[in-house]
Amino acid sequence: MNFAAGAIPSMSKLPGIFAQPLAKSFVTVVLSTIVLILICFVFAPSSMSTGALKGSLPFAAVIAIVGLGQLLVVQQGGFDLSLAGSVSLGVVVATHYPQQDDALLWQAVLVAFSFAFAAGLTNGILVSLFRLNAIIATLGVNALLYAGVFAVSGGVPSITTNLLGNIAGGETLGLPNSVYFALAALLIVSFMLKKTVVGRRFEAVGANPLAARASGLHVKRHQLLAYVFAQLLYCVAGILIAGITREPTAYQGDSLLLPSVAVVVLGGTSLLGGRGFPISTVIASFFLNQLSQFALAVGVPYSAQTIIQALALGFGISAYSVRWTGSASKQTTKLEKMEDVK
Repeated sequence: MNFAAGAIPSMSKLPGIFAQPLAKSFVTVVLSTIVLILICFVFAPSSMSTGALKGSLPFAAVIAIVGLGQLLVVQQGGFDLSLAGSVSLGVVVATHYPQQDDALLWQAVLVAFSFAFAAGLTNGILVSLFRLNAIIATLGVNALLYAGVFAVSGGVPSITTNLLGNIAGGETLGLPNSVYFALAALLIVSFMLKKTVVGRRFEAVGANPLAARASGLHVKRHQLLAYVFAQLLYCVAGILIAGITREPTAYQGDSLLLPSVAVVVLGGTSLLGGRGFPISTVIASFFLNQLSQFALAVGVPYSAQTIIQALALGFGISAYSVRWTGSASKQTTKLEKMEDVK
């Protein structure tokens, strides 16, 4: 039996569309989250109160959505630095276009998604067809998106519509509505990646583009689609932020770029591309958000949040690098033994 893919030989499986052997990344992030929750209960119980959770869960949901978008791009071996501009553009379009008129909200949402689709298509064409470096290409598109942000808003915040505030900032069955949006995004992404032929081909292309091309798969098409769907998820996050914060600024996306990469890494997805772990990414979003809440509860200043996120990113890279190195060493030892036998 081969465990090189990182699956734990266990009878336990996730139900429904997640029905697959539990991955080491999933177990790692779940155990880390449980430990963090226990630490919060002991040293900062206020961070686990009902009020604190209801206040922080919407932002954890937003991080989860942008993390799923970044996951798709990372699976193709890239990075999407246009996330900040895309989220910010979604925010200002959702707030400035309607001008507090609920009847115009749906038109604003369509406009926001149109911009997101165009941005994703541009990213995909630059990276897949013109073969530009993903960081350079998405950084340039990010500048264009921020030009759109200033064109729409002039850098001035606007109050969101009551309808969007009720949808994004409201609650259903005791949970913030944004959590349901995050769960819906998780179900869609997980189903597409794990239960469809297209999703399996998508992961195969990300793992080894040369081999995928040799086997007849459309590498460029899959890479382009990764950027398009990522931008659509960023747009959803931006619209949710517009309803959660009521009067968001034009720079709301800036604080989400580092967390989006951090949760992907903490979720166990390789930065070199290949197989991704959507559910682990979502759990990592709660972990990272709760880590920030714990830090605030014990007196760490808000200005240090970026440092905390960077440390979490470094921890994730180090942890999974050690695991990969160990696996590689075992494989090397096995090969050496085989050579000796020969």
